[in-house]
Amino acid sequence: MSFIPINRNTIALITVALIGLGFFAAGLTKTLDYFIIKALLFLSFTVLIALAIFYGIKNRPSENQDD
Repeated sequence: MSFIPINRNTIALITVALIGLGFFAAGLTKTLDYFIIKALLFLSFTVLIALAIFYGIKNRPSENQDD
């Protein structure tokens, strides 16, 4: 039995937490003014949004499912 089960929800929560902590830490230490830090954080945010859209389109319910 695993303490933290690894599935899509856990991976998504960990990714969002890391990006959020990255923005917070970069703003707190005033390194958010550096272009490379901004690019890294915004690139990771863009990848997260793209993955969310991809999985949202992929997981559409089929027509023969009951509601």
